[in-house]
Amino acid sequence: MDKKKRNSLIAFGLIAAMLLIIFVLEQIMPRGHMLFVVLKKSAIYALVAVSMNLLNGFTGLFSLGQAGFMLIGAYTYAVLTIPVADRAGVYFYYDGGLIQFALPVVVGILLAGLAAALFAWLIGLPVLKLKSDYLAIATLGFAEIIRAVVQWDKLGPITNGSNLLKRYPSFDSTLFPFIVAGICIAIIVLLINSSYGRAFKAIREDEIAAEAMGINLAKHKMLSFVISSFFAGVGGALLAMFQDTITANAFKTAMTYEILLIVVIGGIGSITGSCIASFLFVSCSEWWMRFLDMDKYNIGDLNILRPGFRMVIFSIVIMIMVLFYRKGIMGDKELSIDSLLALPKKLKRGIGRLFGKSKGEVTK
Repeated sequence: MDKKKRNSLIAFGLIAAMLLIIFVLEQIMPRGHMLFVVLKKSAIYALVAVSMNLLNGFTGLFSLGQAGFMLIGAYTYAVLTIPVADRAGVYFYYDGGLIQFALPVVVGILLAGLAAALFAWLIGLPVLKLKSDYLAIATLGFAEIIRAVVQWDKLGPITNGSNLLKRYPSFDSTLFPFIVAGICIAIIVLLINSSYGRAFKAIREDEIAAEAMGINLAKHKMLSFVISSFFAGVGGALLAMFQDTITANAFKTAMTYEILLIVVIGGIGSITGSCIASFLFVSCSEWWMRFLDMDKYNIGDLNILRPGFRMVIFSIVIMIMVLFYRKGIMGDKELSIDSLLALPKKLKRGIGRLFGKSKGEVTK
């Protein structure tokens, strides 16, 4: 068995073991435990971060429209899956709404991705001719425009205007978002390792050289943009299921910045980096640092801990990460079995250097 197949089998084994552990934990722990909340949101953010990394990290297109495509996916899923019997209670300002049918969950998720991909293709025709900051500004503007359009009262019979969408199918099990996100990320990995992925990387490195090699820049940029938006739409549908209710105001520019921050922390051009960073980001912001917002942990008369202090510390931690780990946790590398096996040696070498030992002394 060659090295590549061995690593693939070990990776699939680890994923299966992780799913089994989650299943067992769900049987022995309360379903409402914060661990499961963090795991669900982390899986969703991992998918969206990987989809953004496909565009920003592997193709070199700086886009800030991820929140807009997530909004399209979330609304498409919710609008098409609300049970007919519940539509009158959701669209009570619009006489039950225009759509009077409900689709299965899987179909709704697929259509959420396709709707986002369609919008990406439409706006990609003009904006992909732009580069760098101009492309970022154009896609950011699209996200803000689509958020305003969704809340337009004329579209109320479909989108429910500025009111909440609710009563659509959601998920209780933590396994569901993990399985969907895992399948989507696996597809992205296969794409990156294909000839299309190599073309994306060539465009990222040097567009002129890539074009000289016969790569159709417009075609491959559009392909990367549409595929990235498709998976962002799927992530939006999963986020809608996670939250149980959605409104357009939840998909603000700050959401795109969160996803971009995860990509940068994990490493631009690293799939495993985006996955690891999403779990660290959600865990720190939603769980591990919660005690910093509680004044009951203050010592004596020092009233430092108070609501909002958690985000101050979290921002400082992020600044330190950006300053001292400019390439992110993984850089442009991927986590592999061989790198994990080599980790003890790297730790030993690092500890030795910390105490002033030479490289030769550490390796003995």
